[in-house]
Amino acid sequence: MKRFHVHVVVKDLEQSIRFYSTLFATEPAVREADYAKWMLEDPRLNFAISQREGEGGVEHLGFQAENETELKEIYGRLARAERPVLEQKAVSCCYAKSDKQWISDPEGVAWETFMTHGAATVYGERGAVEKLKDLSNVCCEPKAVKEDASKAGCCTA
Repeated sequence: MKRFHVHVVVKDLEQSIRFYSTLFATEPAVREADYAKWMLEDPRLNFAISQREGEGGVEHLGFQAENETELKEIYGRLARAERPVLEQKAVSCCYAKSDKQWISDPEGVAWETFMTHGAATVYGERGAVEKLKDLSNVCCEPKAVKEDASKAGCCTA
């Protein structure tokens, strides 16, 4: 069963951990110096926060798949959504190793679809949301784009 995902950028991690631990009535399942994650069952939610520079608030939304079948189902929906898709394979992000695809809605809200394959010892790569914004602003035709592809490669002549 898929799990809804919300990632919020916070300015004060400790204060936010206290708040969300009280709100969810449980401590985070993962806690790092710059990151915390709750894996809730009711509602089925992967709620993550990270401390970063800049504006706080909801960074992105998404769906966490538990198996390849669910992941392929969601990937198929993204492909039909007529928006550019950013694909990341075997990426380390948020102290986890995952396969991901990113898409933004017509208003620019970033959505992440992913399946986690294990833990990582570092936060890992950042910037997928920014890459997705760049991709949405450059591409003239929706296509899946590999992470290492050039932005210009997504447009047709």
